[in-house]
Amino acid sequence: MSIPAFSDVAKASNDLLNKDFYHLNAATIEVKSTTANGVAFKVNGKSTHESNTSGTLEAKYTDKPSGLTFTQSWNTANALESKLELSDNIAQGLKAEILGSFLPSSQAKGAKVNLHFKQPNFHARAFFDLLKGPTANLDAVIGHDGFLAGAEAGYDVQKAAITRYSAAIGYAAPQYTAAITAGSNLSVFSASYYHKVNSQVEAGAKAVWDSKSGSNVGLEVASKYRLDPVSFAKAKINDRGVAAVAYNVLLRPGVTLGLGASFDTQKLDQATHKIGASFTFEA
Repeated sequence: MSIPAFSDVAKASNDLLNKDFYHLNAATIEVKSTTANGVAFKVNGKSTHESNTSGTLEAKYTDKPSGLTFTQSWNTANALESKLELSDNIAQGLKAEILGSFLPSSQAKGAKVNLHFKQPNFHARAFFDLLKGPTANLDAVIGHDGFLAGAEAGYDVQKAAITRYSAAIGYAAPQYTAAITAGSNLSVFSASYYHKVNSQVEAGAKAVWDSKSGSNVGLEVASKYRLDPVSFAKAKINDRGVAAVAYNVLLRPGVTLGLGASFDTQKLDQATHKIGASFTFEA
């Protein structure tokens, strides 16, 4: 089994709890297309429940023989971002990323270098922000027979100080995963679980405890049910009584519709509920 990155040790449960719930925005649209020469275009836009709108135009070119990928994006905040990726060019299993950003309105610039190194039982990453700090964020995960252990640390070069650190352990099997993480300088602890019950049903839960804010533990549970080969439904609820439901269906090849809603079960008589819709077009 492939060793995940540190941020993905609990990916299965996090995706079940957070992905494909469409109530967070009032409306979302995404359009994807790929040209004959391998250039992929993606346009996405969203409207929030506060009536704010935003969007991004992205173009990506991939040259598979050389392992080179170039991505350029431009968003409605007038921010330009570029990314150059080199996979397996320097060494087998090593991917290097060079990222640049520019905001014309304020002349703000950004420059980052990321390194990803992956081997059968090891996955390490390094993120360097060259203009802010500079700072470095490093993480690594080792694995054996499904067992995972990882750690993360941040370092500010100018201050010569460690700015953050986290740790995680987990276990991954084909049908289920479990993970315990300690983030925010080992002050926020979370335990998560994911189970693929069968080809139609998935279930998961996550508990979070912040040692600095009190003794209360936050709990969230979710489930996914595949209705048929082209549609599925999801539902979740947390310890505060906020529930969310979602429905996703492939209307036709390349066209996907997502509908979602959230309800505060303790305030059903108040206007705290949210409804959202998502459209994805792909060619």
